[in-house]
Amino acid sequence: MTLKTEVLLEGLTFGEGPRWHDGKLWFSDFYTNRVMTVGLDGKAETIVEVPGIPSGLGWLPDGRLLVVSMNDRRLLRLDPDELTEVADLSGLAPYPCNDMVVDQQGRAYIGHFGFDIGAGKPSAPASIIMVTPDGSARVVADDMYFPNGSVITPDGRTLIVAETGGARLTAFDIEADGSLVGRRVWAQLGEAVNDKTSPADRDRIVAESVFPDGICLDAENAIWVADASGNEAIRVREGGEVIDHVELSAKAVACMLGGPDRRTLFITTAETSQPDEAKAKRSGRVEMVRVDVPGAGLP
Repeated sequence: MTLKTEVLLEGLTFGEGPRWHDGKLWFSDFYTNRVMTVGLDGKAETIVEVPGIPSGLGWLPDGRLLVVSMNDRRLLRLDPDELTEVADLSGLAPYPCNDMVVDQQGRAYIGHFGFDIGAGKPSAPASIIMVTPDGSARVVADDMYFPNGSVITPDGRTLIVAETGGARLTAFDIEADGSLVGRRVWAQLGEAVNDKTSPADRDRIVAESVFPDGICLDAENAIWVADASGNEAIRVREGGEVIDHVELSAKAVACMLGGPDRRTLFITTAETSQPDEAKAKRSGRVEMVRVDVPGAGLP
């Protein structure tokens, strides 16, 4: 089935990390350095400014906001009066950090680029970093190609991460101490683009594959995937069967199931990810569409 969206909000630079929380959609707008919210009435509000560019969002059990500061590779917490550093990740992530998911215990699982994307360098393996509420940080999975959006199943026992460069969703079992084990491919969505891909093959692979960015889980254990290489979001079952499509006005960035019944699929879209062009065009949007199956798990 193919669905079409309506626009909830426009005029953004590059929206990332949408989360439904406290009756509103929260998200990061990269190049205005803002964490924002928007209600179903379309009214937007700035929550906090993050000079290092905000990316992934989540909440501690006590309700305080966590936000990834992308360029300076830090995890920050929004306290009543100011942003506070939870962890400096620069020793574990040599290049920018991106999306994350926070579990019910307040442990944050954070991905990073793994290579200098701005300089056009070839993709290289990266890792997933786990940060506990007290600020302790360690690598819990390595050899990941651009680990990006992640979800945790309702029972808290499985983490599934979008490997954007790997064109796949990869699952792990979560141990009691937060470690990730039992790595397996949850769905392969095409061919990987990585440091082993020749320039001659790259364009063909990009045209034929889905490169998952942000993702969200539903109550039937299917995953909505924002396709970073196309103007669509797809709904995928474990094993890779695509069962629904959503047509979008521009390239998909990330998605979230929310609304009062978690049956509204929100997708952030943008015409470009290049900073100067994105700031000039302000073509970023939040699009939305009603779906049949509600969201489940985290975020």
